[in-house]
Amino acid sequence: MDETTTDAASAAPDPRFAALPGRPGKVIAIHLSYASRADQRGRRPQHPSYFFKPSSSLAPSGAAIERPAGTELLAFEGEIALVIGAPARRVGLAEAWRHVSGVTAANDFGLYDLRANDKGSNVRSKGGDGYTPVGPALIDARAVDPTALRVRTWRNGELVQDDTSAGMIFPLAQLVADLSQHFTLETGDVILTGTPAGSSVAVPGDVIEVEVDVPGGPSSGRLLTTVVQGEAGFDPELGSLPSVDDLQRTEAWGSREAAGLPAESSESGDLPESGAISANSPEPGGSPESERALSPELRAQLEAVPVAGLSAQLRKRGLDNVTIDGVRPLHPEAKLVGTARTLRFVPLREDLFAAHGGGYNAQKRAFDAVGEGEVIVIEARGETGSGTLGDILAIRAHARGAAGIVTDGGVRDADAVTAVGIPVYTAGPHPAVLGRRHVPWDYDVTIGCGGTTVQPGDVIVGDADGVIVIPPSLVEEIVDAALAQEEEDAWIARQVAEGHPVDGLFPMNAEWRARYEAEGGAR
Repeated sequence: MDETTTDAASAAPDPRFAALPGRPGKVIAIHLSYASRADQRGRRPQHPSYFFKPSSSLAPSGAAIERPAGTELLAFEGEIALVIGAPARRVGLAEAWRHVSGVTAANDFGLYDLRANDKGSNVRSKGGDGYTPVGPALIDARAVDPTALRVRTWRNGELVQDDTSAGMIFPLAQLVADLSQHFTLETGDVILTGTPAGSSVAVPGDVIEVEVDVPGGPSSGRLLTTVVQGEAGFDPELGSLPSVDDLQRTEAWGSREAAGLPAESSESGDLPESGAISANSPEPGGSPESERALSPELRAQLEAVPVAGLSAQLRKRGLDNVTIDGVRPLHPEAKLVGTARTLRFVPLREDLFAAHGGGYNAQKRAFDAVGEGEVIVIEARGETGSGTLGDILAIRAHARGAAGIVTDGGVRDADAVTAVGIPVYTAGPHPAVLGRRHVPWDYDVTIGCGGTTVQPGDVIVGDADGVIVIPPSLVEEIVDAALAQEEEDAWIARQVAEGHPVDGLFPMNAEWRARYEAEGGAR
């Protein structure tokens, strides 16, 4: 090959980016954006959340995608893809759409066998080669109404997804404007805007097609991808291996029924089972706050300090509304220390319970997701007229290594829950099932429990006096100050026991303070 031929070959366009102006610098995807998908999951996010996909994952229409050896849950997600035409930095909602040059179809494939390994980042589960087919043609964004776009997906010729951008929780222009607040959207960048209900698993031999269009107007054409069985697997010496369980199967297929799993009995009551949950949502435990773990040293310090001492230090810093009121421990002798995982119930409405109360609802997902050293904190609005958990869920939390459970509602089967041995704080026992008063709504969100706000990742400490919530940013400062105060209080107690009056000693005046420090206090 001569030099001229070599130069021509190196300049040949990369077929992976055939539908795009060129190789994008960034591919940004949103976790959950369609109301139909959110309704399946039983919760709607307050704000959009995102993850990145490498541009090396892009593929053209007609390409094959490999399901790696030793895996089973390769899920498809038909989506509307936006292509940035002009750089956008801190653009407002009104002008955001003008920065979009093109619209096309995309398929945001994900390998659920690897999803738990990377939580919400999706680095390995959605970053594989060929995992982001786009195309085949671009629609001129200037020629379409961003609220009138339709996305449809077919599996082996059967229509399985059909929704429009009017059904999105967050309008397309909002995604552009929001992302531009945080970094510059550059020419050629691609935004994947989420998938509607109907995402499911593809198996080798399946043909998946996605089309984006304006009904009666311009179309991207059908984006075609064939699933094939790969021969290569993963080396256990290099990293974590694929792993699946019934939770991942349910989320990948869209429902237990679709996954071929038996219907799960509900501790929540006997109203009809709901539909599926979302396979396009953040991983359980994926919120940044929940990633913060307590070191063994910090946990031991918190276990050594009474809640009353921690409360005093928080009060000195202006934080008075940090106690979870109205709850009492089933194990008063046990200390509770952990980071919060939250679960929210809303008041019973029969139609909502029918849609969200049965099946694999938010309550069960929260108990399946709780990790070692975490505390499930439940918002039940102080309503004690039904249970918010029973012994089965307490056993599940205990088996997962949870540090405890706090609910400002009732506990069903209180004796059995107590026997499990996990620390539980509750407003009281009640024999009724969940569906008498509550609808399980969402988890890993900011909640109100016992009159105080609790966020995922907050530090929860409980003893016989009650339960307190400590902001993670303050916990080391608070515990150090509380330990120093405990040492000082112990010294004062010895002086009182020896017969000294409390006046001038508690709190210490200058004379007593000097004596305390002379004896080695406040080290």
